[in-house]
Amino acid sequence: MQATTRAAHRLVSQSLLRSNAARAPLSSALASQRTVPTSALCATASDVFVAPQSRRWLFPPPVSSRRFPVCFVGALSFSITLVTAAEAKEPPSPERIPKDVVLYQYEACPFCNKVKAFLDYHDIPYKVVEVNPISKKEIKWSDYKKVPILVVDGEQLVNSSDIVKNLDNRLHSEHSVLDEEEAKWLRWVDDHLVHMLSPNIYRTTSEALESFDYIAKHGNFSFTERFTVKYAGAAIMYMVSKKLKKKYNITDERASLYEAAQTWTAALEGRDFLGGCKPNLADLAVFGVLRPIRYLSAGKDMVENTNISDWYQRMETAVGESVRITI
Repeated sequence: MQATTRAAHRLVSQSLLRSNAARAPLSSALASQRTVPTSALCATASDVFVAPQSRRWLFPPPVSSRRFPVCFVGALSFSITLVTAAEAKEPPSPERIPKDVVLYQYEACPFCNKVKAFLDYHDIPYKVVEVNPISKKEIKWSDYKKVPILVVDGEQLVNSSDIVKNLDNRLHSEHSVLDEEEAKWLRWVDDHLVHMLSPNIYRTTSEALESFDYIAKHGNFSFTERFTVKYAGAAIMYMVSKKLKKKYNITDERASLYEAAQTWTAALEGRDFLGGCKPNLADLAVFGVLRPIRYLSAGKDMVENTNISDWYQRMETAVGESVRITI
């Protein structure tokens, strides 16, 4: 993998040098608008393009004030990202990975998706039991009547935030205390971001039907229940969303969702992730709760009208494919 990375870097760099040599010089005014310092390129590279195995820079430190055109910086970053994406992920030590993990969930639940984002990112294989939200017969054995419930090697874990913290401690016991910034944004996800979702995905009757069409198709329902859930559920949640809108002082649903997305991207302060060169628990939590709405109308509008798209795409790459075990 490292040899492939070096080869890709060499090819892209050679292409960049050839392009620079062939390009006619820009006027100083135009160049100042279209270029970024080499130091800025290397600062970005320090967050993204460090090979975990060797911790070696794929780019050398700046040796002059030479500038590269912005468009080529983007092309270079994209090309190297494609080659190094697999290396950027640092799976936990095999002896710390649980042997048997079962998630009791609702497919569209943001809290369940928060747990799945953590499991997928850390390559922890897990089985899924889809709970029928009407009968809840799949979790009758538990005193806890909500989802997610995660059973790890026979031990029951509940509450999404507590689950991911527990798992993180198992995998990284040397870092048992959360960073203050990380803890702050984890609370923000539970106390603010999730409350923006329902008023948006059930904002209109058509959006409520869109949401419940997804829920009915992916949930654990009989044929009769599926029809009832889609139409009765959509009608009920449309009304409930109006109460939630009032409860959380939301005057404009979309504006509140956009504001939350912009608040998150501002917190990154130019970093690829809140965790810096790789996602931390807060990154995974935000990504997890947004994933169920990403391709609903609310999610599409959010991506089109805020700056969250680039971060979200980086998270999709970092988290990777699901490691869910089909049973």
